Amino acid sequence: MESVTLPAPRHIDPFAVPSLRWGVIGTGWIAGYFVDALREHTGQRVSVVAARDAERTEAFAAAHGIERVLTPPEAVFDLADIDVVYIATPHASHRDLALRAIATGKHVLVEKPFAMTAAEAAEIAAASRAAGVLAMEAMWTRYLPQSDVLRQLIAEGELGDITQVVADFGSAASYDPASRLWDPAQGGGALLDIGVYPISFASSILGTPERVQASGLMTPDGIDLRATALLTSAGGAADAVVSTSLLAKTPASAMVVGTLSRVDVLPAFFAPSGLRLTRGEQSEEWIDDRFSQRYDALGYQATALASFVAEGRLESPLHPLDEVTAVLGTVERIRHQLTVTDVAF
Repeated sequence: MESVTLPAPRHIDPFAVPSLRWGVIGTGWIAGYFVDALREHTGQRVSVVAARDAERTEAFAAAHGIERVLTPPEAVFDLADIDVVYIATPHASHRDLALRAIATGKHVLVEKPFAMTAAEAAEIAAASRAAGVLAMEAMWTRYLPQSDVLRQLIAEGELGDITQVVADFGSAASYDPASRLWDPAQGGGALLDIGVYPISFASSILGTPERVQASGLMTPDGIDLRATALLTSAGGAADAVVSTSLLAKTPASAMVVGTLSRVDVLPAFFAPSGLRLTRGEQSEEWIDDRFSQRYDALGYQATALASFVAEGRLESPLHPLDEVTAVLGTVERIRHQLTVTDVAF
């Protein structure tokens, strides 16, 4: 039997793309890691950070080497020297901030989930296309080296016909009524917070499911606690099993099975990890050990965005806006099938 071989990941030189001027909205932990990744590993430059809490924003700027601070967040949109806005605020504000940024001619990178609903995502997509600016979801997984290796394997037919995808992401979250994770108005629940990762992964392989069969639990006020879904591809040629939870930590692994070979994406599949390609009794493994701190890999998506802007694109070819919208549609189809139950925390 011919030996199995993993292709090398293809990288975009981070210093061969335009150095865009970024404005950051939000001062949470993900925004901090993003800013540090841009500074340390890309040619992109963060010029300003904006948020509602002036004191917290000043502290964030000092900690991450940002010269300018603005309040409120909307003040960024009036700056002529900003090319792109990174929106890293809670889910419920994504639509309004993205539309405001687009209306002033700014490109936008919006943290996942792109919006609260598929309808909101479609509205952002329509606005960005009409304005001639790029809009992109910050689904960093799509831009990781392992994702490029997986795309090459599929494109080259190394897996054969794909028959199954499996992905999970569950976390044991402590109940906190003050947290956005437990607030329906802010998009609380597992699906929008972490479940979007396995659903998006399945979508990247199989496309939008023709059929969705789901089970799980939801609180009476609309917080989805856990969900497992069987997603059947168009025509029924393949299935994906995806799961998420706020009640238990899961391995955060992923697998793509074909008639010739299987690829395991090592935990945590949504972050830089590695791949194992198996065919029969043979296997080859590649480990992504470039960064000692996983969130340094957030720079890949910023470099990709800059390359897309240079090419005159209005969306990511690796993660088109119609797909982003469809993933949120799948989230909604899953939510509608969950069992409402009273849970004592």
